Amino acid sequence: MTQDLGIAGRLAHSFLNSKLTPLFIAASLAIGIFAVAIIPREEEPQILVPMLDITTAMPGASPSEVEERVTLPIENLVHQIPGVEYVYSTSAPGQSLVIVRFLVGTPQEDALIKVYSKLYSNFDQMPPGVSQPLIKARSIDDVPILAMTLWGEHYNGYQLRAIADEMQHNIAQIGDVSETTIIGGLPRTMRIVLSTEKLSAYGLSPMAIVGHLQAANASVQAGNFSDNNQEVRVDAGNLFNRREDLEAVVVGVVRGHPVYLRDVADKIVDGAAEPSDYVVFGTTNGGATASQGARQYPAVTITVAKRKGTNATDISNAVLKRVHEMQGVTIPNDVTVTTTRNYGETAKNKSDELLEHLLLATLSVTLLIALFLGWRESGVVLLAIPVTLALTMSVFYFLGYTINRVTLFALIFSIGILVDDAIVVVENMVRHFQLPENHGRAISEVAVEAVAEVGNPTILATFAVIAAVLPMAFVRGLMGPYMRPIPVGASAAMLFSLLVAFVVSPWAALRLVGRHLEGAKILEPEAENWRTRLYRRIMTPLIRSPRNRILFFIGVVILFVVSVALVPLGLVRVKMLPFDNKSELQVVINMPDGTPLEQTARVAQALGEELARQPDVLNYQTYTGTSGPYNFNGLVRHYYMRRQPNQADIQVNLLSAKQRSVQSHAIAKRLRPLLDAIGNQYGARIQVSEVPPGPPVIQTLVAEVYGPDLDGQTEVAQRIKSIFQHTPGVVDTDWYVEDP
Repeated sequence: MTQDLGIAGRLAHSFLNSKLTPLFIAASLAIGIFAVAIIPREEEPQILVPMLDITTAMPGASPSEVEERVTLPIENLVHQIPGVEYVYSTSAPGQSLVIVRFLVGTPQEDALIKVYSKLYSNFDQMPPGVSQPLIKARSIDDVPILAMTLWGEHYNGYQLRAIADEMQHNIAQIGDVSETTIIGGLPRTMRIVLSTEKLSAYGLSPMAIVGHLQAANASVQAGNFSDNNQEVRVDAGNLFNRREDLEAVVVGVVRGHPVYLRDVADKIVDGAAEPSDYVVFGTTNGGATASQGARQYPAVTITVAKRKGTNATDISNAVLKRVHEMQGVTIPNDVTVTTTRNYGETAKNKSDELLEHLLLATLSVTLLIALFLGWRESGVVLLAIPVTLALTMSVFYFLGYTINRVTLFALIFSIGILVDDAIVVVENMVRHFQLPENHGRAISEVAVEAVAEVGNPTILATFAVIAAVLPMAFVRGLMGPYMRPIPVGASAAMLFSLLVAFVVSPWAALRLVGRHLEGAKILEPEAENWRTRLYRRIMTPLIRSPRNRILFFIGVVILFVVSVALVPLGLVRVKMLPFDNKSELQVVINMPDGTPLEQTARVAQALGEELARQPDVLNYQTYTGTSGPYNFNGLVRHYYMRRQPNQADIQVNLLSAKQRSVQSHAIAKRLRPLLDAIGNQYGARIQVSEVPPGPPVIQTLVAEVYGPDLDGQTEVAQRIKSIFQHTPGVVDTDWYVEDP
C-alpha cells in the first residue's frame, strides 16, 4: 500500500497507529514549555552592531589642528579595517572623538581587537603631545534596563549621593548585573582654601602644595622583615580619609621647622563638591498627592545594566527586591525611591500581552474551523497549533533569540498560515470517510490514502509560502537582524506545520473523526449546506459565461489599480513599522554654546513646569550638565556624551497605557509646540525624542555636507537647515555645528 503514497502517505502510514505519535506530541509540548520558561525576555531584539568610541587628547590644540593632526589620521587607519561601515568624527579644542560602526553581525570582540591592533601598531605616526587613544566598545547590553531615582523633601544632592553610593555597592553584588551608574548628586570632597599672605610668609606656592598633597595621599608597600618566626609586611603612607589627615600634611620646612597645611590654609572644608550638574525629580498633579501638588526636588538616579544573554525581567526583580530590603536600613524611610525605568517589567508585560494574543488567535482559528467544519475537526487543528508553536519556540531557543515583541509577532503571524496544512489534511480525510466506495474498507487505510492524495500539493503550497517569506531574512543593515525572527519563525513554523499535518493530524483525526464516522455513517454522503449552495450560485455564472468572466477580470484589475493608487494619492500612509505605545519619551535641550549651567537648569525647570500640567505625565526627571539614562535610541545617537553646561535632558514618564486613552506618539505631537514655545523664549533648541518602533538611526533625515573648506560647508549646511525647517512635516531640526 505504501508504494505510491509519496512522502505524506508514508509518514501518515508510519505514525497513524504508532505508539511514538503521542510521545512525539508530549515531547514537542514539553520542549516548547521549557523554551518559553528559559528563553530570556526582552522588549527589543538583540542586535549585534559593534560601535567603538575612540577618544584622543591633544592639550592646547585648536579644533582645526586636532582635525588635521589627530582625527584624519585615525579615520584613515580605521577605514583600512575590513568590516567598518560608518566612521563619524568630532574635533574639539584639545580633543578628538572618532565613532566607528561595524557591519551588523560583526562580533564585538573581533571589532575591538582589529581597532586596537590597527591604532597601536601605527601610533608612531601620531604627532608629539598626543595621548594614547582610549577605545570604548558600546553595545545594546550597555543600555540600562532599570533606573531608580532617589528624592526626598528634606534631602539635598550631597545626602542623596551618599545613600546612592551605599545602594550601588549592594546592587553590584547581584548576579548578572553588568554595570551600575550614579547620575547626579554632589560627591564628597575636601576643598582647601589657601591664604596668599601665609603662602608668601613661608615662601611657598600653590603648585608646591599640590605636589606635597599628591605625594602624601598614597599608600605603598615599603618592604618586609622577619620577626618571631613570622614575615611582617610594612606599608608606608595612608590615603586621606578625614580633614585632620589633610591638616597634618607637611608642605614645607622653614628655618628647620615643618610647615603644616593648616598653617597656610584659611580653611579646609570636608563636604559637598561644587555642582557640575543638576538632577531634579518632578512630580505632577496626576502623579503626586493632592497635598503636595506639582513640585521639584533634588534627586539622584541609579541605573543598572545587565549582562549579555540574561533575562531582564529576573534581574530587575532581583534588584528591586534588594532595594526593598534596604528600605529603613541603608535608605531612610523619608527618602522615596521611584522606579523611573523598568525594561524588565515592560518586557514581561509585552510578552505576556502577546502570549495572550497568541492564545486568543489560536482559539479564534479553532472556533472558526468549528463553525465551518465541525467541532471534532477543530479539535484536530487545536492540537496541531500548540505542537507546531512549541517546536518553533525550540528553534528560537537554539538560535539564541529572546522572547520579545518581534519573535512573538512572528508566532502570531504564523498561526494564520500554519493551520492551512492541518485543515487540508483533515478536510480531505473527512471527505474520504464519507465516500460510498470506501464502505467496508479499513478506516486507517482510507485515512492514509486521503493524506497521500493531498500530500504533494500541500508540500508545494508550504514551500511556496516559505519562498515568499524567507527572503526577508537576508535584509541588510539594522533592519535585518531586527526583523529576522519573523521570516525565520514563520518558515520554521511552516515546516513544522507540514510535519505535524502528516504525523499528528492524521493520528488525531482518526481518533476524533474517523471512529465517529465508522459503520452506517460512512455511507452517508455529505449533503450540500447553505455555504456550498451560495458558492455554487456565485461561481456557476462565472464558469459558464465568457462575458461574466471578462467582466469579473476587468473588475479585479480596476480594484487593483485603485488600491495601488491609494499610496501616491496620500490616502494611505506608508511606514516601515507602526508607532508603539510607549510609556516614556525624552526632551533634549540644547542651549547656545557658552550658556552657564544655571541658565540651562532654569530652562529645564520651566519646561518641567509645563510638563507637570499635562494630564498624561506621571513624573519627570531633568538632567542638566549630564546625560540621563539613555535607551537604544540614545546609544546610537550618543546621548550619553551630553555633559556640557549648555545641554540638558528631561526624561518624561507617562501614565501606563491602561490608564490613558491617548497614544504616546499623539502625546509627543501635542507637547512639541508647547515646549518649543518655552524654549524659544530662552533661545533653546528643543527636541522631543520618542523611542522608535524599530531599530534606531541618527535621525530620520540626515544631510551630510562635504566640501574643501569649513566656511563653505557651514554656508551650505545653513541653507539645507533652512529648507528642512520650512518643510511641512519636518520637526526638531538641528545641526552639528558649534555656535560662533
